[in-house]
Amino acid sequence: MKNTKTSPKNQIRDTTSRKVFNVCNIILLGLLMLLCAFPLYYIIVQSFSGSVVAGKGILLPYKFTFSNYNDVFHLEGLLSALGISVARTVAGTGVTVLCCMLLGYLFTKPELPFRKFLYRMVTITMYVSGGLIPTFLVMKYYGLLNSFWVYILPSAVSAYYTILIKTYVEGLPSSVEESAMLDGAGTLTIFFRIIIPMSLPIVATIAVYASVYQWNAWFDNHIYTFTTTSLTTMQYKLYKYLSQAERLAEQIEKSSSEIRQDSMLTPQSVRMTVTVIAVIPVMMIYPFLQRFFIKGINIGAVKG
Repeated sequence: MKNTKTSPKNQIRDTTSRKVFNVCNIILLGLLMLLCAFPLYYIIVQSFSGSVVAGKGILLPYKFTFSNYNDVFHLEGLLSALGISVARTVAGTGVTVLCCMLLGYLFTKPELPFRKFLYRMVTITMYVSGGLIPTFLVMKYYGLLNSFWVYILPSAVSAYYTILIKTYVEGLPSSVEESAMLDGAGTLTIFFRIIIPMSLPIVATIAVYASVYQWNAWFDNHIYTFTTTSLTTMQYKLYKYLSQAERLAEQIEKSSSEIRQDSMLTPQSVRMTVTVIAVIPVMMIYPFLQRFFIKGINIGAVKG
């Protein structure tokens, strides 16, 4: 009988090669991580550096100061825009998750009339768009122009989110739902008390997607709320700040009664500070929902 055991020499060779591979892998991934993280770290460092000396601090802030944030937050309309963005993100995320969960759950029911046809029509919207002008006319005819609801209703249903939810719900054990139906539970009771608690990973995934979209969106503010400034979102306000950084720096310089040479706001410090303000909320959301996010995506990928 042929001996299939690996000699100690081969085992040592395999172990050594595996260790070398792991070390090289860690080094390569570490370099990629630094390559991705350093630009953000550099922006944060510059936002806390003195404005006039911005660019001198690379690893640590040079002449550490909060004056950049103090000056930016005193710009006209920024706090009200922050409130609109927070309200939009919270309301938009909640509506999107609820609507997509309901639609995705209904698409798992064979008794739904025209289920396949409706599902295909929803899927087609991922590839075909009406375009800017037709969409603008639709918003106008629905009376959504210059309304807060123009931020919420157009994104209430997403084909991509619906497909993810449908795929996830189809993987849940049907026996639980059947037992609830035998006990007299209705469709809504099953949905809210059984399906949603069992679907927390995909719910968290959709919530992350939707909240990041709502927080970062600014183009709909530019197109659909052009006659009112009370609905300006922070991202659109920051976009205008970035494009007008030099003018804003001059405005703050003229409006300040006491200006120190080392804290005078410059266009570069405006851009750095505004960028940090825009990304901090997203950075705060991801750590708390990361484990649900990864689990939901992995299950959707395997099932899909």
